[in-house]
Formats: sequence, structure tokens, C-alpha cells
Amino acid sequence: MSVTKPLTLVVFLCVFVVATAQRRNKNLPQVQPVEIAQSPKLVVGIVVDQMRYDYLTRFWNHYGDEGFKRMIRDGFNCKNHHFNYAPTSTGPGHASVYTGTTPATHGIIGNNWYDKYQDKEVYCASDDRLFSVGSTSDAGKMSPHRLLTTTITDQLRLHTQKRGKVIAVALKDRGAVLPGGHMANAAYWFEGGDTGKWISSSYYMTDLPQWVKDFNTSGKIQEYKKAWTTLKDIALYTESGTDNNAYEGLFEEETAPTFPHSTPNLLSKTKDFEIIKYTPYGNSLTLDFALEALEHESLGVDSITDFLAISFSSTDYVGHKFGVNSKEIQDTYLRLDLDLARLFNRLDEKVGAGNYTVFLTADHGAINVPAYLRDEQIPSNYLDMEALKSKFIEFQKYKFGTTDVVKNISNYQVFLDHKVIHNLDIDLNDAQEEIARELLGYEQVNQVYTATQMWQNDYTQGIPYILQNGYNQKRSGDVLLVPSPGYTAYHETGSTHGSPMIYDTHVPLLLFGKGVKQGSTVNRTEIPDIAPTMAALMGIAFPNGTTGRPLREVLE
Repeated sequence: MSVTKPLTLVVFLCVFVVATAQRRNKNLPQVQPVEIAQSPKLVVGIVVDQMRYDYLTRFWNHYGDEGFKRMIRDGFNCKNHHFNYAPTSTGPGHASVYTGTTPATHGIIGNNWYDKYQDKEVYCASDDRLFSVGSTSDAGKMSPHRLLTTTITDQLRLHTQKRGKVIAVALKDRGAVLPGGHMANAAYWFEGGDTGKWISSSYYMTDLPQWVKDFNTSGKIQEYKKAWTTLKDIALYTESGTDNNAYEGLFEEETAPTFPHSTPNLLSKTKDFEIIKYTPYGNSLTLDFALEALEHESLGVDSITDFLAISFSSTDYVGHKFGVNSKEIQDTYLRLDLDLARLFNRLDEKVGAGNYTVFLTADHGAINVPAYLRDEQIPSNYLDMEALKSKFIEFQKYKFGTTDVVKNISNYQVFLDHKVIHNLDIDLNDAQEEIARELLGYEQVNQVYTATQMWQNDYTQGIPYILQNGYNQKRSGDVLLVPSPGYTAYHETGSTHGSPMIYDTHVPLLLFGKGVKQGSTVNRTEIPDIAPTMAALMGIAFPNGTTGRPLREVLE
């Protein structure tokens, strides 16, 4: 038999099998690559100091299309977003946003608080072991050493073996130090006074980078020492109260709190740079500096995620001086909207649209000026803490025979001297309850809770839930008091914050960019949810004290 026939048959069979297999493979579903996490080139975290949620809706018709409206149009809006703890202030706010937990866990229980072990008041970011970088004053002696847990920025550094950069920028030191976490490449803040420059701490570096030095000497800071006029015709600011009223503070040498603000210290190019913080120009200056960091630190240029943390602090300074119903606060937010548009446009150019992710929230809300509410027949007034303390001293003398049982009263908390109480042979729980009952009888005190209650109960709603999340067993006091709604310990001009009331807890949460859905929710979300949501998006470990949850409705 011819040898060629079997060979031909074999070749034919091979070709037939291969062709059949190829046809079958074409009919099989194609395996798609699996994406386990988003990897934005850059994450930008924005905290707007003292931003109430209703600033979005109240000033909506004045905003442009590329700032707040872009975030809501292209991203996700959490309309019912809240702080789930008190006190609602700047240090705890920034810490909670970035750690995914509350003061009960991360330990930042106030901007300042009484340290019962050192028997003195401490500041949330101060660190006397360090030295200032870029300043001869103590303004740079700061670090996150009092923060007990990791931040989302720490987790990014750990996840990327420190290849991902973290830069934090704010006018306030605590607005940069706490978001930067323990492992930030750098944190920068603004020294006002007669200095007017951006500085840092030896915690991060021994000398300022050349680009920071160049910015400080460029004259850009001096350019913001100018008259504050309204962005638009003030007659259009119908969403705010009258320009001249008794509920607003004054700049030095002003006789009325009215536009334009053009006092000598605001116009001076050589001194009093602190005043910039009290104008919207402080936010613009912050953004100018953050954009320099974006450029010179080469953020978002490769596939390894970087993080830029920006805190806009001037909104808080303006709110404290003029109040939440002022023309000044409205103008500040209209100008902030322009700054946000400027930021997003630069990110589009430098990082690329779709390559970055942004979230925006606040560190607390604010109460409307109680004097104004009072005049409008709304129950509101001021808590006179000095009068309360004087009355309370008399109670101590009568009840305990001494005033030594109380070591400190601050942040609406009473700190007892446990040694004195023990020496008096008084049960600590009984002492707490006696003091709580006394304070509850004071006018303008609405609720009182003891440390024992915070320890023994598991509150899930209402004021006690909020207080418990803010109560740190090692750092907080023995008795916690809550002023009546609409009441606060403050002067009669400008707005403040700090309470567990909804006007201090309800703030925005806007997210947009890579990995974020378009939409909104009115379901309750909470500040500690932000960090785990961003961690889930990036596919990195949660901060180690996380008590929040990822917001599944936000993520693609």
C-alpha cells in the first residue's frame, strides 16, 4: 500500500480536529478580565470646614456648572450624611473622616482637651518634641502622635510600600496633620501673624522643599491682602440676611460689618496675614498652594495611587465671625465653588478625567446665630459656663465639703479627681450620678449622662448614641452635659458648633470620579463610612480602627 495515503489521512484528520476546535472556541463565551479594585492615579480628599449641607441647596442657583454642580451631576450625593458623635469640632472631624471611626476609638476627643493623666490641657496636634520647619516660632511643632489609629492615607502608604505619595494641605495645622496620618510624605499649614507663609514640622522633614520656599517668596500670598468685595451684585444675595445687622462680628477698625471689607490690616502687604483666613481668599490661597504641590510633587503621574488631602478652613473662620446667615458666608461659598472648578479643571489636565477620584465633606456643621434665632421667637440662647461653674462650686462645697472633687470642666464634660473621691470614701458611680442630677437641674442644660452609663450601655440611636461614639474611656470625662437645642456657649455674634444637635451633625458627602456611581441617596450615612468606602474602592486594607461601613450604593 502507498505510504502517502495514510499520511494524507493523518494530516486531514489533524486539520479537521483543529478547525472543529476553533469553531467550538468561537461559540464559547469569552472570558472577561476581572477587576478586583479601582486604581485611580490620584485620590483627592476635600474637607470644607464648618460646611452645613444646606449650603448646597441654599446657594444652588448661584453656583457655576463645574464646581459643586459637577460633583453632583457626575457623581454621588449623600443627602442625609451625619456625624455620629460629639463634640463636633475640627480636630475630631478631620480625624474621623480619615480614620473611619469616632473619638471613642481614634482618641481625638476635641481640638483641645483636659488630659487627666498629665493634669493639663493638651492640643490635638501639638508635639513639643519637634521643631518648626520654615518658621522660627512654635507654630510648626505638630504631629499626629495623639491619633491612636491609622488613617486611609496611612493604609495607602502601607499598601503601596510607601510608593504612593500623601500630601496634606490646610490653613489650620490640625486640618493637615490629622488627614495626613502617621505616614504622610508632608503636611503643610499656613502661619499667619506678621509672617504669612506655609510651614511644616520636623516630623516630616528637616527643610522645606525648594518649591515651597519659592511659593512663600513669590508674592502670591501678599496678593490676597486686598479689599473683600462681593463676587456678584450684593442685591442678588437674597438667600442671606441683611448686610448690616447686630449678629455679625467686626474686623479691626470697622464700625459696621458690611461690604466692602477694606480695613488697613486687610490691605497691608507687610503684616497681619492672619486676616486672610477670615476671608474667602484664604481658600483660594490654599488651593494655589495645593496645585503647586500637585505639580512639584508629581502627584497622579503613574499607576500607583497618590493622595492629596485639602482642607478649606476659611469657611470656618468666616462662619465664626459673621454667622451662617450672612452675606459674607454666601460670598465665601460662591468663591469656593469657583476654586473647586479650578481644581477639577487642573486635575483633568494633569491627571486626566476619569483617572482620579474626589470626595468632599465637612468636619462639622454650625448653629445659626442664637441671638438672631431668639429675636425671631425661636427657642435659643447662650449657656453661661462661668455662671454654671460658680453655681456648681457651691454645690460641691455643700455636697462634698470641698471643691477638690472636680479637676476640670471643659468641652461640656466634668472631670473628677478619682483619688479625692476615694479618700472621701465616696463611691465613684454615686458621685457621678449626684453631679449629673445637679447639672440637670440647671437652666439651659437639656441632658446629662455619666461615664458609667457610657461604659455599661450600648446606645443605638438618639443623643446618647452620639455621645457614646464621642466618649473615649481613657480620655473623656466623668459627666457629659448637653445644652438645650438652640443653646451654645459662645458670644452673641457669629456661629459656632460642637453639639450633638442636627445643625452640627448634618454635612455634605459628595463623591465623583473613577469608581463612583452617578446618583444620590437619602438613606442615613455617617462620617466613619467615608474611609472604608474609599478603601473598598481602592482595594486596600481599612484603617485599623474602622467602625464605619463601605457605602455600596456609591461604588461601581
